[in-house]
Amino acid sequence: MTESLPVDGSSLTLESFLAVVRGRCAVEPTAEALAAVREGRAAVERAVAAGRPVYGVTTGFGALAGTAVAPARAQELQLNLVRSHAAGTGPALPAELVRGLLLLRLNSLCRGLSGVRPELPRLLADCLNQGILPLVPEQGSVGASGDLAPLAHLALALIGEGSCVDRQGGIQPSREALEAAGLHPLQLAEKEGVALVNGTALMTSYLALGVADGRELLSACESAAAMAYDALGGSLEPLDDRMQAARGLAEQRRVAERMRERLAGSGLTSPVGAVHPQDPYTLRALPQVLGAVELALGWAEGLLATELNAVSDNPIVLPGDQFLSGANFHGQPLALALDTLAIGVQYVAGFSERRTARLLHPGLNGGLPAFLSPEPGTHSGYMIGQYLASALVVENAGLLHPASAFSLPTSADQEDYNSEGAWAGAKLRRILENSRRVVAVEWLVAGRALELRRPKTGGRGSEAALRALRGLVPALDRDRPLAPDIERVAGAIADGTLLRRVRAQH
Repeated sequence: MTESLPVDGSSLTLESFLAVVRGRCAVEPTAEALAAVREGRAAVERAVAAGRPVYGVTTGFGALAGTAVAPARAQELQLNLVRSHAAGTGPALPAELVRGLLLLRLNSLCRGLSGVRPELPRLLADCLNQGILPLVPEQGSVGASGDLAPLAHLALALIGEGSCVDRQGGIQPSREALEAAGLHPLQLAEKEGVALVNGTALMTSYLALGVADGRELLSACESAAAMAYDALGGSLEPLDDRMQAARGLAEQRRVAERMRERLAGSGLTSPVGAVHPQDPYTLRALPQVLGAVELALGWAEGLLATELNAVSDNPIVLPGDQFLSGANFHGQPLALALDTLAIGVQYVAGFSERRTARLLHPGLNGGLPAFLSPEPGTHSGYMIGQYLASALVVENAGLLHPASAFSLPTSADQEDYNSEGAWAGAKLRRILENSRRVVAVEWLVAGRALELRRPKTGGRGSEAALRALRGLVPALDRDRPLAPDIERVAGAIADGTLLRRVRAQH
C-alpha cells in the first residue's frame, strides 16, 4: 500500500489494524499526536528536575514502589527495567502478532499520556514500516501490569539489544537490524522503559486477530453447512424468519437469513409447510447455535473497538503536571473476551464435526455411500477425515478451561490477582487453527455429498461453494492422502481466499 495510516492514538479500527498487521500498510504518527507527546514529555522532565516522587519514574516498580530513585539514576532505572523484564520463553510470536505489538504501543503513546519523547513513537513507526520485527517469546505474560515480558523483549530490540527476525525468518542481533535500516538504537530516557512494557498490546492483538479470524471461520462454516443442508435434504422451515422473530435474538435472525440466501433455489431441501421429519439439531438449530457464536463475536468486537485506542500505561500524565497511577494495564476484560471467543469457536468446530459424521454415516446420510467412498470396502473415502475432526474437537475441549478463572500472585503479592489474558489469547489461536481444519473437513465431505445428489442441485450459495471448492481440490474418485486437501482448504479459509472464491461464483 502506498498511503500511510495516520496514527493519532484515538482512531485505530479493526480494519486499519489488519491493514497494518496483515496488509503491511505503512504508518505515520500525526503532527497533532507528536505535539501531544511533547507536552506529556515536558511534564515528566519537570517532575524529574523537581525530584517529585512519581511511580516508575523516580521510584521503583511493583513491590519496590516505595523505594526512591535519585534523579541522576532515573535513566538507569528504565534500562534496568527493560533488561530485567525480558524473561520470556517459548516459541517466537508470529510476525503478525509482533506487528500488532508495535502498532498498539505506537498508537497508545500517540495519545500523549505516557510522557515519552517523540523519538520513541517515531522509532516504533520506522520499525513497522521497514519490517524490523523484534523476536518476542510467546510465554511469560500474566496479563496484568501489562504484557510485561513480551513487551520487554520488544523494548530490548529498540535499544539495540536482543534479537530481531527478518522477512525470511532469519534471526539477527537487533543492533545490526536497526543499523541496516539506517536507524539508531534508542537511548531510554525517564519514563520510557515503563511506557514500553506497560500495556495490553499482546492481549489486544490476540483479540483483534481472533475476532477477524472468528468471523471468517463462522462464514466458512455457514457455507459448509449449506452444502450439508442440501446434501441431507433438510427442511427450510426452521430457517423461516417468523421462527427467528418469535425468539427475538438479532444474531440468530441474521444467521437464518444468510442460510436462506445460500439455500435459495435448492432442488434438494424441503420447503416451508411440507410434511418432513424433524431434522437433527446440526441442521435445525443452525440459527440458534451459530447465532450464539455471532453474539460472542459481536461482544468481543465491541470491547476491542475501545481497547484498540486505550491507554494502558501506568502512570499516566495529565495536563497540569498531574500523574495518576492505577491499573489500566490489567487485562481482565480482554481475558474474558478471549475466553468467551474460544468457547464460541468451539461451538463452530463441534457443530461442524457432527454434520460431517452424519454425512458419512450410511444409516443417517439419506442413502449416500458409506463414508462417501467411491467403492465402500476397497476405498475408505472420507472415514479418517472425520477421525481428524473428532481429535481436534477433543483437543479444543482440553484447551477450553478459562485462563481468566485462575490467578497466581506476583511481585511479592503486590500484584495479587492477574488476568492470564495472554494465555487465553494463545489458546484461542490454537483453537482457531484446529477449528479451521475441522471446518475444512466438512467442506470436503459436504461438497462431495452434494455432488453425489446429482442430477439434483443445491441452493445458489451451496453450488457456489462447491465450485469454489473444486477450484482448490478435485473430487475424491479414489482413495488418496486427505491431509494435503485438508490443509489446502484450511489455508484458504485462513487467508480469506476460499470465501472470496465463493463470492466470485455466487
